[in-house]
Amino acid sequence: MEHNCRFYCYRKTREPNSHKTNKTGKIELVAFDMDGVLTDIISSWKYIHDYYNTSNERSINDYLKGKIDDMEFIRRDAILWVENGKPVTKDKLAEILSDVPLMKGAENCIATIKNNGIKTAIVSAGLDVLADKVGTELGVDYVYSNGVETDENGHLNGVGILGVKLMYKDEVIISLSEKTNIPLERIAAVGNSCYDIPMFEVSGLGIAFNPSDICTREAADIVVEGNDVSKILQALKNYVN
Repeated sequence: MEHNCRFYCYRKTREPNSHKTNKTGKIELVAFDMDGVLTDIISSWKYIHDYYNTSNERSINDYLKGKIDDMEFIRRDAILWVENGKPVTKDKLAEILSDVPLMKGAENCIATIKNNGIKTAIVSAGLDVLADKVGTELGVDYVYSNGVETDENGHLNGVGILGVKLMYKDEVIISLSEKTNIPLERIAAVGNSCYDIPMFEVSGLGIAFNPSDICTREAADIVVEGNDVSKILQALKNYVN
């Protein structure tokens, strides 16, 4: 299997993860990536770019090589989204993203996990407009994502709202562990791309759902194939009460 990596490997840029977590025997919280896991799209940012026929590929590579930070990455994306010579509004983003489909099995997956007394979280570098909507629809307990501030007229002003650093999702998992008093070894992380590997590294259980590259597959404790996210329930059975 090929690596299928189109962009520079960010793991050459960020510091290696020094936090190693023991593998678990029981799960009390499951943290999900959103795009490609709970929603059936590659990226909420890309979804907007496709709508406006814009591209952020140059910015992606600059970011992954450490030439720009997350806030500049967000700013460069946001300034590309223009209608009638003005930046778009947050309401317009919500309208565009309103038809993003949930991943098959998402409702059943979250409901079953919660019915077993396990907390749930979204940890996504995607857009908060979509993450908040998905979190509400599915009843997710905690939602972490990114967004863009608006001016007094509701137009995006390019200033980022940074909740999740794309290359450092592990930081959110550690923070969530501290917030909930749930030990890291009792947290499971579910992701589909190499940006989810840091979550796997600090969690007690890493589940690669329909992984997009070999790096993600090899970093996970469990690999679940296909486009039905409820299939991870079988993998979780041995870690529930």
